[in-house]
Amino acid sequence: MTLLGTFRGNPRNDLGWLNSAGRPDPDVTFHRANLPRVGLDDVATAATGVMCSVPLYLADGDTITNLTFISGGTAAGTPTNYFFALYSGAGALLAQSADQLTAAWAADTAKTLALSTAQKITKSGIYYAAISVTATTVPTLVGTIGAKPVLTGEGNLAQTSGSSLTGTAPATIATPAFKRQVPLVIAT
Repeated sequence: MTLLGTFRGNPRNDLGWLNSAGRPDPDVTFHRANLPRVGLDDVATAATGVMCSVPLYLADGDTITNLTFISGGTAAGTPTNYFFALYSGAGALLAQSADQLTAAWAADTAKTLALSTAQKITKSGIYYAAISVTATTVPTLVGTIGAKPVLTGEGNLAQTSGSSLTGTAPATIATPAFKRQVPLVIAT
C-alpha cells in the first residue's frame, strides 16, 4: 500500500476536471464548501422551524464571516424567521446570522448572511454550517442526496435537529437525525 492507499493513478490527472467545474481558486477568492459544484439538484431542507446542519471542513487560520446557501426551484413562502449558524465539531454554537424575519428569498437565489461575529478557526477539522427557516413554504436548496452512514465513525452528511425554532439558533446541535438531502453551503 502507498501513501495514496489502493489508488494507483495520478491524483492531479484524476481530479483535473475540477479545474473547470470547481469554484474560484481559494488563494484568490477565499471560500470553503461542503460539496463540489457538479451533480447538484433541488433538495428539500427541513420542515418549518427545524434546523438542518451539514459538516464543513475548516482549516486552522480560516476566518469565517459569511455563510451562503442557494435556494432551488421553490422560494420561501411567507417567511417569519430564518437564520444561518456556524457550530463547532462538538455541536456548540459559535455564531449565527441576524434573524432575517420576513425578508424575501426568491427561487434560484444565493443568500449570503453575515455571522454576528467573524470566527477565526484555531483548529483544523469538521465544523457544522446550519440553516433554519420558519415559513409557510420552506425553500428548497441546491444540494445533493447522501447515503446514511454505514461504517463506525462515519458522520451524517446532513442532519436535522430542533423544532419550533424561530430566529435564535440553539446553543447546541441536540439529538441530530440523519437527513438524506444535503444542501450546499459556502463559507467565506
